[in-house]
Amino acid sequence: MAARLIINADDFGLTPGINRAIAELHQANALTSATLMATGPAFDDAVAIAHASPTLGVGCHVILTDGVPASDPQTIPTLLGPDGKTLRPSLIDFVQALLRGRINEDDITREAAAQIQRLQRAGIRITHLDTHKHSHLFPTVTRPLLQLAEQHGIPAIRNPFEQPWSLALGHGNRLRRMQVKLLSTLHTRFERQPQIRSARVLTTDGTIGVSATGHLDAPTLRQLLHALPANGTFELCCHPGYNDADLDRVTTRLRTHRDIERNALLAELPAITLHPNAPHLIHYGSLSSNTEANGTHDAHQFTIAHADERV
Repeated sequence: MAARLIINADDFGLTPGINRAIAELHQANALTSATLMATGPAFDDAVAIAHASPTLGVGCHVILTDGVPASDPQTIPTLLGPDGKTLRPSLIDFVQALLRGRINEDDITREAAAQIQRLQRAGIRITHLDTHKHSHLFPTVTRPLLQLAEQHGIPAIRNPFEQPWSLALGHGNRLRRMQVKLLSTLHTRFERQPQIRSARVLTTDGTIGVSATGHLDAPTLRQLLHALPANGTFELCCHPGYNDADLDRVTTRLRTHRDIERNALLAELPAITLHPNAPHLIHYGSLSSNTEANGTHDAHQFTIAHADERV
């Protein structure tokens, strides 16, 4: 039995260039999933692409920091930055406030619900939830997201914890690897959430490429793909795009590397088809399908071993 792999692009809806890269990669069978930003500047363009790409899994990229809220700012005061209008400007600021008990869990619920509802009103069938900057590493964020997933019929959530075998490959800078390793101590609390334990909300065995964010070039991607275990379900988190004028207008630390990731995916995904036990490519909407057992592929699933076929 081969492993199953979700290749998910974050930041869908941030710029037209990121949206175009996601559409092109999906058409090339090099991307299966993307998470849409409800308040992204290119939201409408992303929605149009999602509707034109029925085999692309589309999740909600919940933004609780470094962005514009979807709800009335007056209703989420503990999430706001100094200007009282936008969300806290950095992950460090958000985490510090979280650990000091200064963020109200009800505010998280209210804002995340507003973002989910905006996608659903646009006709998006949400396959899963994840968060900008992986903020749902922390139980205070995980809890309301899992409750919202159940309430809104969303079947899955990202497991934001990097697999030990992936982390051991030594990708990314040393500080980021240390941060990822330190935060892995929260993994057990994630797994103990009642929705996860009961499989009422599904997830993967873990996410790979987290420590490689900003360094996911072709050699790194190749090493990750060849290191995949023979069994299990994993997500590769990536941030492809085009480094263009639109990207210059938004706040992001990933600029030139979006081109590098896009090219790496285009180069390495066809190459892995030569692997004798190539993983099946799926999206989060296929997590409940036991594809290894029956050897079939539903309308939302395609295999890396047949990357030359259109779905």
